[in-house]
Formats: sequence, structure tokens, C-alpha cells
Amino acid sequence: MIFAAGLGTRFKPWTDRHPKALAMVNGKSLLQRNIEYLQQYGIRDLVINIHHFGEQIRDALSSNRGWGSHITISDETEQVLETGGGLKRARPYLEGAPFLLMNVDILTDLNLSEMIRDHFQHRPLATLAVTDRTTSRYFLFDEGQQLCGWRNVKTGEEKMARPGASLLIQKAFSGIHIIDPAIFPLIRSEGKFSIVDLYLKLASTEAIRGFDHSHSRLIDVGKPESAQEAARMFP
Repeated sequence: MIFAAGLGTRFKPWTDRHPKALAMVNGKSLLQRNIEYLQQYGIRDLVINIHHFGEQIRDALSSNRGWGSHITISDETEQVLETGGGLKRARPYLEGAPFLLMNVDILTDLNLSEMIRDHFQHRPLATLAVTDRTTSRYFLFDEGQQLCGWRNVKTGEEKMARPGASLLIQKAFSGIHIIDPAIFPLIRSEGKFSIVDLYLKLASTEAIRGFDHSHSRLIDVGKPESAQEAARMFP
């Protein structure tokens, strides 16, 4: 699944008239780039959620025949549901086997085969791609890569899922997950909610692991200037 429903408020003025998913990097939209990225690993059946200028995404997918992938739309036109709500809305399309979830504005060369192998080796409820990069908000893991909490280093706010954990290691989330569909019966929240908050609720009793790919290239194309940097990183 690719999350493409966001308002993209940091990406103005482009998002005043277009969805961020269709912002261009070296002649290809973020959406096309990530569809083709997933194809490198044999992933061709995709769910894409839409809200902000969703019809433009539908039109782009239709005119380009999904860039070679089979696409199912999860429609959030009436209300954008954020990451947790967006995942819950797409449940009918995702049950049956573990699935990969990613944000449309992430560009990376993370080796998904390695991440998938790690997930099936350890069989957690979810595996989260993380790196050592500097940011303001971090997931906190113990030495066994188990998620224990979350920290905002700018405000000092912390949310702990496993308060007794000793050594806590800060890792920046990459917006890429592998999730077991067993998560769906555990989701109690309704409407609009964050998947980060969901993970922090579940991590006290469920295995949620980090997968470090700090050796990979990665950029969050959150602002127009980051699209210029992305063009240099991903020709």
C-alpha cells in the first residue's frame, strides 16, 4: 500500500492545485517512482489511498495503466483519515498475508528483499524501517530492536510503551513498514488517527521491530527544496 492521501501542506504552492503524489522528480512523479521501486521487488498489486486532488491521481493511474501495476483505490475523499485511519479503511484489500506499506513522498534505495527476509525471520506484528539520521522525532528501541517508545527531542515529549526498558536507542522512522494482517483486529480507534500512536499502544504487548537501513539512500520529499535534493540523489 502507498499512502497518497495527505494534504501536503509543506509542499505549497504545488499542493494548492495538485496532490503531492504527482510532484515531479527528474521527469517522474513521486507516485510513479515508488510504483516502479516496488516493482523491482516483484510487488505489483497495490492499494493507494486518495483524498487531496484524488481525481488527479485516478487520472494519472488510468492514463498510464498503473505504470504496469494492478492498482486498487482506497477512497478517503470525504475525510482524510491520517496514517492509522487510512490503514484501517484499506483493511478489506490487505487481509490474507503480510503486506508492505510506504509513504508516497519517501524516495529510497532500501533493499526491500533484506527487510522482507528480516520480517519473516522474526515474525513480529510489524517491522519498521529506520535509520540513524538526525530528525526531531524518534522511535525508541531496546537492544533487541523491540519498539519501546517515542521521543520529540525539540519539545522533550516522550511516549513510552515499555517503561521498564533499560538502554533505549533512538532511530528515525523511514515511513516504510511490513505489517502482519493480524494487526487489524487489534485496532480499536475509529476515524482519523496516527499509526504511530497505534504502534505505541500495541508495542506494550506485541512485537514491533525496527529494521535499520542507515547504509541506504533516503529522502523525505516533504518540501519543494527537498525535491531539488531528491533530483540530485535519484537521477
